[in-house]
Amino acid sequence: MVTMPARQLKQVRLWLILFMSGLIISGLTALPIQWEIDQIKHVIDNAPWLHDLAPGLIDWLLYVHTGLTATYQTYSFIVVGTDWLAFAHIVIAIAFIGPLCDPVRNVWVIQFGMIACVLVIPAALIFDALRGLPFLWGANRLFVWRDGDHPVAVRLSLGSPFRA
Repeated sequence: MVTMPARQLKQVRLWLILFMSGLIISGLTALPIQWEIDQIKHVIDNAPWLHDLAPGLIDWLLYVHTGLTATYQTYSFIVVGTDWLAFAHIVIAIAFIGPLCDPVRNVWVIQFGMIACVLVIPAALIFDALRGLPFLWGANRLFVWRDGDHPVAVRLSLGSPFRA
């Protein structure tokens, strides 16, 4: 039976908890998206100086608000997509309970998560380009790799019993 040093086990579990928390928070924030963009617009409307500070960002946020509002009012069935997005994030987080309990035996789930994080990069670049979105707008997806994949990969590579 392969074991992991206690310190490394603690570090892997910490990163898994952070990763799972990020998935759950991302999922939960996909549900009230109309309310969230309404709150952002309210802030913009009450702080006109923001437009001077970041005009491109403010214009983009107002454009998103207009699009979401029109979509929600006219084509509310589209909203089901964000419901499923939220659900998928939460289900994926649940899948990491196994590695949280026994990361050595369930290393394949961790590897799956790392592969999924890497695949976000080409998916974001391709889908954003197909939809005509600005290149840098999708660049925030690079944080999925940095914040999700990289720390776990570093932990796994330090004297990893996974290779045994």
